Amino acid sequence: MDIKRVAINAVNETIVLNVVHMDYKGQVAKRINEKMPLATVKGFRKGQVPKDLVEKQYGKSIKQEEVKKVVDLALERYIQSERLNLLGTPLAKENENFDWDAEELVFEYEIGLVPNFEINLEAKNDIVKYIVTADDKLIDGQVERIQKQFGKAIPQDVVVADSDITGTFTNEEKGINNTTTISLSIFKDKKTADKFIGKKVGDIVTVNTKGLFEDDHQLMDYLKVSHDDVHGLEVDVNFTIEAINGAELAELNQELFDKLFGEGKVASLEDLKAKIKEDAELQFAQQADQKLLLDVQDFLIESTKFELPAEFLKKWLQTVGEKKLSPEEAEVEYTRSEKGLRFQLIEGKAMAQSNIQITFEDLKAFTTNAIKQQMAQFGQTNPTDEEVQAIVARVLSNQEEVKRLSEQVVAEKLLVLFKEKANPTTKEVTYEEFIAASYGE
Repeated sequence: MDIKRVAINAVNETIVLNVVHMDYKGQVAKRINEKMPLATVKGFRKGQVPKDLVEKQYGKSIKQEEVKKVVDLALERYIQSERLNLLGTPLAKENENFDWDAEELVFEYEIGLVPNFEINLEAKNDIVKYIVTADDKLIDGQVERIQKQFGKAIPQDVVVADSDITGTFTNEEKGINNTTTISLSIFKDKKTADKFIGKKVGDIVTVNTKGLFEDDHQLMDYLKVSHDDVHGLEVDVNFTIEAINGAELAELNQELFDKLFGEGKVASLEDLKAKIKEDAELQFAQQADQKLLLDVQDFLIESTKFELPAEFLKKWLQTVGEKKLSPEEAEVEYTRSEKGLRFQLIEGKAMAQSNIQITFEDLKAFTTNAIKQQMAQFGQTNPTDEEVQAIVARVLSNQEEVKRLSEQVVAEKLLVLFKEKANPTTKEVTYEEFIAASYGE
C-alpha cells in the first residue's frame, strides 16, 4: 500500500491511500472459506455450495468490508507515525464512480490541521485586574438584611413604606414568572414605589421595566430576565401581592453572632462588619479573577492571529453527533463555536510554552479543597480527613466530574500564569463600579 499527503495549504491536506490486491486478498480468501459451510444458495444443500458461487454471492461485500478495515487501520497508523495534529477527524472524499474492480483502489481523505502559531503573553494590553472592596453602603445594607432575616416578621394588612412584599412578577409575552420578596426602596423612581402604598394581598400592581431599578441588571435578580434581554427592555409587568410583612429587626447581640458565625468568633458590631467585609471581598476576588481570565482570553483571541481549516470543519460538523447537520446548520454551529476553539488552541499553546501540566495530585488537591468548602457551607467546619477523602475518591471515580474539575484546575493554573505574564493594571473599585465595568457600562 502506498500512502502520501497532498498539501492544499497550511491547514488543509489530503491523505491518499493506494490499495492493491496484495493488501487484502489473504483476508478476503479467509472470509470466503469461513463462509462456505454457512452459505445457502438455491439448489444446493447448506455447506455444499461451490466456492465460485459463494464468491459470486458474497465476495463483493466481503471485499468491501476487508478493504475498509485495511484502509482504516492504515490511516490510523499513518496519522500516528506522521504525528499529525488534527482538528476533527479525516473525511472520506465521496466518489460516485468508484470502481471496486480496479487493480488499484484509491481512497482520499480530507484532513484539517492544527495551525502553527506563537502567542505573546507579555504583549502590551489594556487589561485591568480589579481589586473589589466592600464599602460602608454595602456593609450596612448587609447588616440590615441580617437583622431582617433573623428578626420577626409582622403580617400587615396594607403596604406601607417599610414593608417587605412577597409576590410574583409576570409578563406572558416575555416569559417572566418569578416569585420574590421586595422592599419599596429598590425602585429607582418614588412614583413607582407609591403605586404599592395602601395595596393589599391579592392586589396587582403594574410597573414598566424601563428604569425600574437604579441598575438594569437588577432585572436579572428580581424578574429572572437574562442578561441579553436586560438592556433596553421596556415592557409592563404585573406584580401580584401574596404577602405583606413588616419586620421587627433582630437585636445585634452575642446570641445572634454565635448563631451566624460560631461561638465567640464575632463579639461586636465592629467585628460583624469586619467579617461581612472579609467574606464579601473574598467572594468579590473570585469574581474579579473570573473577569480577568475572560479579559485575557478575549485579548489573546484578538491579538493571536492564525488560520483555521474553516470549510473542512464545517463539513466535519455535518457528520458528527447523533443528528446530522445541514450545511446551513453547520455554518451556524461553526460560527458559534469558533471563538471557543481558538482559545482552546491558544490555551494548549500557553500551557506547553510555560510547561504547565496537570497531575493527578493537582486534581486531588483541588477536589479536596472544593469538598471542604462545600461541607463548610453546610455547617461541617471540621470534617475528618477520612470523611473528606472518601468523598474525593467517589467524585474522582466519575469521568464527567474528572473532566469538569480538570478544566477548573487548568483555569486556575492559567490564571496564575496570566497574572504573572500579562502584567495587568491594578484598579481598586467598589462592587457597584465593578459590576458597571463587567458589563461595559
